[in-house]
Amino acid sequence: MKRTSRDIRTANRYEVLRQIIAQSPTSRQTLAAATGLSVATVATLVGELLDLRMITEVGFEDSAGGRPRGLMAVNAAGGALIGVDMAETYIRVELFDLGLNVLARAVEDMRPGEHRPAQVVGHVATAVGSVVAQAGVEGARVLGVGVSVPGQVDRGTGIAEYAPNWDWHDVPLLDLLSEHIAYPLYLDNPLRASAVAELWFGAARGHEDAVVVNLGTGVGAGLVLAGGLYRGVSNSAGEWGHTTLVLDGRLCHCGNHGCVETYVGAPGIMLNLRELSPRSTLLHPEDQTATVDALARGVAAGDPVAVKVVRDTARYLGAGISDLVNLFNPEVVVLSSWVARKLGTPLLDEVREAVGRHALRRPFAATEIVLSPVPTDPVCLGAATSALEGALQSVGQRPSRRTTPARSRTAPPS
Repeated sequence: MKRTSRDIRTANRYEVLRQIIAQSPTSRQTLAAATGLSVATVATLVGELLDLRMITEVGFEDSAGGRPRGLMAVNAAGGALIGVDMAETYIRVELFDLGLNVLARAVEDMRPGEHRPAQVVGHVATAVGSVVAQAGVEGARVLGVGVSVPGQVDRGTGIAEYAPNWDWHDVPLLDLLSEHIAYPLYLDNPLRASAVAELWFGAARGHEDAVVVNLGTGVGAGLVLAGGLYRGVSNSAGEWGHTTLVLDGRLCHCGNHGCVETYVGAPGIMLNLRELSPRSTLLHPEDQTATVDALARGVAAGDPVAVKVVRDTARYLGAGISDLVNLFNPEVVVLSSWVARKLGTPLLDEVREAVGRHALRRPFAATEIVLSPVPTDPVCLGAATSALEGALQSVGQRPSRRTTPARSRTAPPS
């Protein structure tokens, strides 16, 4: 799709604000160098951001023989952003100031089978209300709510097109949420959200090419190519968890057999454990989080079953990541989300070894494989930046709860 001049202006405004958030305080000249925009263009965009009270002038710095340069910093109190991580086993919501510092958090647990759209929307609405109350912010200060939902999404219409783990098909998610949440809403996918978080604040910062591997109940890969987020023609890029790892292997929720997700997602790890030791006390049959926690403690204690399960999982994961390394030749591969965070360095070490066995030597030598350093939920953080992007796009437009007309509903909130 061809970008309009408004799209380009929004992208430039977004990039300038991103640099100010990352490098406060900074000058117009430094911003021009960092963004590749002219000083005149940066000056205009800075003026717009000052008018919006998203940034503030904080003094001057000396320049070599010239006039002192004005310094800009983000106005953290100039607004609030909310990021929503809708996962298969929990809803996590975080409220941020404009410096993307966390001011409040709320978590709603999802019981097995509790995944009907109306149930999920209810949890999201409760958690959003909770963080606003905790932070004590006025509703007018909330610039938007970024909502990350697993599976394939249509950002323009607000439709969750396909979420295999929930068996969702064409759910009008933003329409349903807007009945309970009075703030502007923006929809995206956790793969893209995590990649944005790493690009802004994490291991992908300063890199042109990166892959962010999400390891949770579901599995996927956010792609940063040539310094920007890669979405694909239908916003479906990164569904690496549904590529085939084992021919005629385990049945996946998507209907295929042998998908990567069935071996390295949390349910797949539980099955790895069950196949190795069906009566293991590490296994909590109805609780993914408790099982992964138990495996992490077991590895730390040297439990041979736990060590072998993590090693076997890493073998599968390493084979899958080697495909990403060979295909995209990234500078860095980031292991993100809650499974990677809980299994930590023992998983990372085994994955590095496995990728080294399977990937081509030259691309592997150029790739660093790391755990996500983002201290908060990367999906919430990335979703909040979607809300920030939406707020910048809506400058000069009439405020509304959504940025595009809703498509007719194709699935009831059942």
